[in-house]
Amino acid sequence: MSTAAETGPRPDTRQFDLLCLSVAVALLPHLARLPLWLGPPLLLLVGLRCWLRRRGRFAVSSWLRVPLAGLLLLLVIVEYGNVFGRAPGAALACGLLALKLLETERIRDARVVVGFAAFVLMSALLFNQSLAMTLALCAALVVPLATLVLLQPSMAGRPRAVGTAFRTGGLLLLAGLPAALAAFVLTPRLSTPLWGSPGWDEQARIGLNESMQPGSMTDLLVDDTPAMRVYFDAAPPPPAEQYFRAIVLWDFDGATWTRGETRAYLRPEPVEDLRSVHTYQVVIEPSGRHWVPALDVPLDAPDQTRLSSDHTLASYAPIAQPREFRLRSAARYRLAPTLTSAERTRALAYPAAFNPRALALAATWRRQGLDETAIVQTTLALFNAGFTYTLAPPLLGRDSIDEFLFDTRAGYCEHFSSAFVFLMRSAGIPARVVTGYQGGWWNPVGDYLLVRHSDAHAWAEVWLSGRGWVRVDPTAAVSPQRVQQGAAATNRGLDWFGGEFLRELRNQFDSVNRLWTTAVIQFNALRQSQMLGRFGFPDLAPEHLLGLLVGAIVVLLGAATYWTLRSGRRARGDALDAGWNRLRERFARAGVTISPQQGPLDFGAAVRRRWPQPGAAFEQLLARYVALRYGGEPSAEQIRAFRREAGKLRVPSDV
Repeated sequence: MSTAAETGPRPDTRQFDLLCLSVAVALLPHLARLPLWLGPPLLLLVGLRCWLRRRGRFAVSSWLRVPLAGLLLLLVIVEYGNVFGRAPGAALACGLLALKLLETERIRDARVVVGFAAFVLMSALLFNQSLAMTLALCAALVVPLATLVLLQPSMAGRPRAVGTAFRTGGLLLLAGLPAALAAFVLTPRLSTPLWGSPGWDEQARIGLNESMQPGSMTDLLVDDTPAMRVYFDAAPPPPAEQYFRAIVLWDFDGATWTRGETRAYLRPEPVEDLRSVHTYQVVIEPSGRHWVPALDVPLDAPDQTRLSSDHTLASYAPIAQPREFRLRSAARYRLAPTLTSAERTRALAYPAAFNPRALALAATWRRQGLDETAIVQTTLALFNAGFTYTLAPPLLGRDSIDEFLFDTRAGYCEHFSSAFVFLMRSAGIPARVVTGYQGGWWNPVGDYLLVRHSDAHAWAEVWLSGRGWVRVDPTAAVSPQRVQQGAAATNRGLDWFGGEFLRELRNQFDSVNRLWTTAVIQFNALRQSQMLGRFGFPDLAPEHLLGLLVGAIVVLLGAATYWTLRSGRRARGDALDAGWNRLRERFARAGVTISPQQGPLDFGAAVRRRWPQPGAAFEQLLARYVALRYGGEPSAEQIRAFRREAGKLRVPSDV
């Protein structure tokens, strides 16, 4: 025996097409993150289902759907290892959404699919909370809302136009904004945001690593997305001093530089003769890493960070959301005026089995009696004389330093800093590699320095007697504009994505992104308390916040109900009813009245009781109104014609 749900109405072709469009729109924001075996097949499945439905093929058999659902679960586990976390969760939700469409054949099921599609669509915010993505997803939400409107039965029994459904969906979206704003402001903030759920590591952006080998930074140097924003309390340092120290690399195995293991014997390197001390705030974009790049050289560690012995900062937890740090750095200093024997040994170590030509060159300099400063200057002069800065250098082999110094002679900061430090150590000068960021774009509107991932840089530090660790940037010897004008000027040849105009436009738009990050993404419990405190509600407990939220929603619903009722009164009846009501009012002045619940036939009977022969014109007008009102949706011309005739009709006279 069939149940009522099983015999419910089916979506017509237009409704089902729009339903498929809603599912496709929900899948699109996830496509870039879904594996190739899942993303494109899901879109193909949605298109195929729409095509088959148009050809009269209805729901897919459960004999096919159930194995597909099991296969989806199995493949997700094989791909991600489990079903927990954002990436596997999103993949599973996208797959189930598409499979749900296969069995949808009733209006009730279609509404479930619309709700599921809206959830999958908005879940893309778990991966990207930028202003552009948020606006795009909100705009896309109009599609499922329009689908819901189209699934509603029409009052006149005639199907709604698709354009009308989209217009109503847009209005519904706008009508929901006040409630969304109230929920955003008054919902108790969690200590960990939703986007801090498991799975961040899988979605981490490219960024600085704890190891470096020539060529490993190429992807980072062409990434134009913001890495951090820096707000100085006073005037910013000049571009030549804008080095943001992140990682110090000590150990070299012939191919790769690494931080090495934590050495218990290392002492905190003392900093003396401080000058040009800057205080500033840095806001770091999510990276999934611990590093806190700080202006060279940071002097102390803010809360939730630690300062390493070689003066790099790291947060206790990976940076999974925009984080603010209040920092203090010295642009001019003397770092570690003396070295311990263990530090000296580590800073002079190099693999003797690699790069024989570079070792021979360093030995030559020693035999010539060059001192430390002369060796540094000779090396920089070597780079300046015949080397080329490029982000597309030739590949290097086993003896990478030799091949770079004597064969290819082309590279970027990784190549120059690596070769420079190797030569210094070979010549008996303690040296190490430092990676971080250099330069940025000064935003005069927001009064901050915008540092992009493309500003990533590597330089060297050499230890000189009486001066301590001294920063030396060998890249500047080859490409001075890299330091003076920033990475954008140096990498302009690879700017395939827009040129200077678009770059400037993106920089200007970053002010808006900064406001979005500050006001929305970083709206934590502290900022919520500060904002509510301005309205006389400081330090509210979560239950009080929920009470305010419920009250706000009740007020909004009351206002919406009042507005709807008012609109209903203003729009009582349509243009046809307006003409009919004016006709009734004229007869009412002559003494013919009926109650509001009585219809036109009752009105005709009342008129005939007053005037047994009201006339053919009245009878024809009455019949026309009944036909127009109850015979389907009248055209605009029919309504205008009725209103003209109603206006001309004369009320019968008693004399």
